[in-house]
This record gives sequence, C-alpha cells and structure tokens, in this order.
Amino acid sequence: MVERERLEGRWVHSHEEDTDDEMVFRSDSSGYQFPRSRGREALELNADGSYGGTAPGPVDKPEATAGGEWTIEDGNKLVLGDRVLEITAAEGDVLRVRKR
Repeated sequence: MVERERLEGRWVHSHEEDTDDEMVFRSDSSGYQFPRSRGREALELNADGSYGGTAPGPVDKPEATAGGEWTIEDGNKLVLGDRVLEITAAEGDVLRVRKR
C-alpha cells in the first residue's frame, strides 16, 4: 500500500532506467542528475489533491499537460483523471509504474 503523502511532489520520467514492463520516475527534489535528454515527462502531485505536469512539445521544449484531481485507489493505483498508473514500487526518491 502506497501512502498518499509519499507521492506528493514533482516526479520526472527517467526513461533511461525504464525496463520492458516498468517506467521509472525520480523525485525532482532528490538532486538526481539526469542525463541530457530531448525532453522528459513530469508529474506534479500536490498535497491538495490537484495535479499537473509537463511533456516534451514539438520542439522538445516542455509544455504543460492537462491537470485535474489525483487519487490513490486499491492501495497501488495512481489515478490521474482518465490515466491510471499501477505503482510497482515507491522507495526513496524512485517511483516505478507498470507500462500499459
């Protein structure tokens, strides 16, 4: 079971660490030095239950994505509007979710 407070903050996709079945996100506050990239998805999970984020745009510059309300269901499903991410691990500054 993943505690809601554990997920609050900004999470950045670390696609270099992805596996065949998992996506890896790292906490933006961890100080992790990401390798250069043409763009990264980021999720901002706020304590008030709202969320937003960014994704690489047409020229690789971050563009805001649609936001809304976020919740946790069944102890391990991060629900972001119509998008549901199954959390496989949330340890330290790393969040792993199953690829669909």
